[in-house]
Amino acid sequence: MEYVTRIVIIGGGPGGYEAALVAAQLGAEVTVVDCDGLGGASVLTDCVPSKTLIATAEVRTSFDSSYEELGITVEDGADIGVDLGKVNRRVKRLALAQSHDITASVTRAGGRVLRGRGRLDPVREADGTRRVIVRTGDGEETLIADAVLIATGAHPREIPDALPDGERILNWTQVYDLEELPEELIVVGSGVTGAEFAGAYQALGSEVTLVSSRDRVLPGEDPDAAAVLEDVFRRRGMNVMARSRAQAAKRVGDRVEVTLADGRVISGTHCLMAVGSIPNTADMGLEESGVRLTESGHIRTDKVSRTSAPGVYAAGDCTGVLALASVAAMQGRIAMYHFLGDAVAPLNLKAVSANVFTDPEIATVGYSQADVDKGLIDARVVKLPLLRNPRAKMQGIRDGFVKLFCRPGTGIVVGGVVVAPRASELIHPISIAVDNNLTVEQIANAFTVYPSLSGSVAEVARQLHTRKAQREG
Repeated sequence: MEYVTRIVIIGGGPGGYEAALVAAQLGAEVTVVDCDGLGGASVLTDCVPSKTLIATAEVRTSFDSSYEELGITVEDGADIGVDLGKVNRRVKRLALAQSHDITASVTRAGGRVLRGRGRLDPVREADGTRRVIVRTGDGEETLIADAVLIATGAHPREIPDALPDGERILNWTQVYDLEELPEELIVVGSGVTGAEFAGAYQALGSEVTLVSSRDRVLPGEDPDAAAVLEDVFRRRGMNVMARSRAQAAKRVGDRVEVTLADGRVISGTHCLMAVGSIPNTADMGLEESGVRLTESGHIRTDKVSRTSAPGVYAAGDCTGVLALASVAAMQGRIAMYHFLGDAVAPLNLKAVSANVFTDPEIATVGYSQADVDKGLIDARVVKLPLLRNPRAKMQGIRDGFVKLFCRPGTGIVVGGVVVAPRASELIHPISIAVDNNLTVEQIANAFTVYPSLSGSVAEVARQLHTRKAQREG
């Protein structure tokens, strides 16, 4: 009788379900243990819901910001209203449908989906297999696994004096239960999540105050890109409070008061806490099983997703590598390729493209401006504002730019930044260039459509190529 490798995956987010599909394709017996529904936070409470909400906001923003310039008139100054209850019902419906599609895909591939919470049994079997104890609605079930993948994700971090109540003080998983648009929304946290929601609710019609403990919005992003976005936020009426750390938030009747570290108190109808996340690694028997964790509780992994415990892999937000669905999915696939003996390339974070879904969007790939400024890589940089792009002029786009980084001498593209509407689509040619070591000359010589926003990518490459030729000459 032919032996079948048994894989148990704890967590059904992108890291888990993508790993399940690969393992099943490679002939393994796969069980996915999940307590919320396949797709995880990415599909149910994070990426899919938030980007659906943002898509609605984009429609309203695009119309409000450019219709007069484009010659579109609105009779009697009519406003475009937003039915947030209807928007959120659509958000949750689409998220649930996506989760069902993923479950169907895993099941069709031959995987088993088990509803429950899994934890490792610290005792390893003599034959090297591991036991996973699953607490289900009917009791406990024990699974025997040749390899286990931990892909349990993360949950919103909470401030003890600003605990969400799901009504006026909210985390980002609770906003989709709102039936009415917040009149005055205070967003605490100016990272990616905070900036995305602040921009979306402002576009939908809320008065937004963004509380940032740092000098600027999006402190982890390209400084030129962050400056453009902050300027847009302020120009559209957002109150951006830099260097202002929130200490507490409390309900006062139908309002919320947020107390800052310097004693100031700001008031709004609602408050959204976006202050980071905590990995879901507690009470899973990980450390007892030999899985090393960081001080923050994240699982330590190598470039092929292995943990310090034999036969145990990890993927996604619980590893703290990069909180991106694409990275989680790649980590999960790499884990299965590695354990099941298929060809595998280690995780390369410098080939990862990422996007901030604000308006305008901010897309990045490869080495960053910070890497260049710190001397981590020697690179030449050119930035071209979109104002010069003919398609941008036609569409009334005023804000944004394309920036490329390339190596001196060879001209190999090592990174890029795009700030524009749909920057998430425009970053792809730069991602291909970074991943395949293409040169600015190759990018410059490729045909682009005229007129198009992507033409600015080729134009920046031409400028870098010209400067390279001038220096060599």
